[in-house]
Amino acid sequence: MPIKPEDLAALIREVEQEDPIDFADLPFPEDELRQLIANHLCEMAAAMENFSTEDRLMTLLAVAAKLVLENLVLHVQLLRRHGLPVGDNVAALLGRLRKGDAPDAP
Repeated sequence: MPIKPEDLAALIREVEQEDPIDFADLPFPEDELRQLIANHLCEMAAAMENFSTEDRLMTLLAVAAKLVLENLVLHVQLLRRHGLPVGDNVAALLGRLRKGDAPDAP
């Protein structure tokens, strides 16, 4: 049974309890942004209804990976713009890249 956008928005709020999002001074209500994204993702999932389970999973993982990468890049850019250091986890990850310890692309 597909997830409803309202349920997905609630899950987003739940995940945020562990890893809050800094909405800063965006001129949009946070709950409306969550609902917008939940609607979009549910529409995307519905468009994949004819995909095999493996193709659907691979597509969703690719979308998630792209978003995590984009978030990392934006986060580092923002920190640099304000002259702030990156956190320990990000510094360790970027250190692996500098040393050439990052996993090779397939």
